[in-house]
Amino acid sequence: MLASGSGANLQALVDRAAAGGLGPARLTVVGVNVPKCAALAQARAAGLTTFVVDHRDLDTRAAFDRALLDRLIAMRVELVVLDGFTRILSEEFLAAFPQRVIRTHPALAPAFPGLESQREVLRYGLKISGCTVQFVAASVMAGIVIAQSAVPVLDDDDEESLRLRVLAEENRLLPVVVRAIAERRVIVEERRARVLGVEPERKPLRSL
Repeated sequence: MLASGSGANLQALVDRAAAGGLGPARLTVVGVNVPKCAALAQARAAGLTTFVVDHRDLDTRAAFDRALLDRLIAMRVELVVLDGFTRILSEEFLAAFPQRVIRTHPALAPAFPGLESQREVLRYGLKISGCTVQFVAASVMAGIVIAQSAVPVLDDDDEESLRLRVLAEENRLLPVVVRAIAERRVIVEERRARVLGVEPERKPLRSL
């Protein structure tokens, strides 16, 4: 995993791995670009290998990406999961891990691509929000969607309450996708990804 902040999804994967819920996937290394971020402390507490590549110590984006690549390739990483990672990865980096870099987005992509997704959902008066797990592309929201899950927007929601509800769903969905990729159950055809062996959750719609 590459992280920059709180490590909320990192902790979800750590917990799922401890419960044997990631199948053949193993969470082995966490890299961060912010030396004092909470994700680094969480990873160390979980006994994971960690490394720091501070982007402020490098002159160019290309040099930063190359430093990340060197670490990940040396550790024989096969799947890269971004957890609130604040740097946009280059095409060179993504080419080294074709359809092997994923991230979550706290909205139903491609809607609301910025950092204020919940504020925008509330501003537009939407009744449903949700989260997305997608492959990362060089253009921020161009990545292929792997899985999405919807959550209701309640009448008394503010940004924080909605953020926490969406985050809880991210924590549930991301480990499911990681396991499916490890088990080679994610099939990509053009711009459509299918996750084999997972039945969609069908929630009844309430009438007015």
